[in-house]
Amino acid sequence: MSTAAGAGHTRAMDDITLPLRGDHITLDALLKATGLAASGGDAKTLIASGGVSVNGSVEQRRGRKLRAGDRVQCGPSTVQVTRPEPGAAPA
Repeated sequence: MSTAAGAGHTRAMDDITLPLRGDHITLDALLKATGLAASGGDAKTLIASGGVSVNGSVEQRRGRKLRAGDRVQCGPSTVQVTRPEPGAAPA
């Protein structure tokens, strides 16, 4: 099971960089880890309503696996998924 480093993400304006802790993170987990969704239910609603896009296409699968290089758009915020930080231990 791979997750992102919740405390490891950085935010500048509406751009967020999220380094992975493993090889992937699911879309709903990314929304929660970045604070774009307050809960799993909020993430599910955002995704189901078509309010989230991945690499420029609307994505409605909350379990979509995101990998380094993927770009997620949610409202005015953009999240860039990056490779794990050197020395980061997988979860």
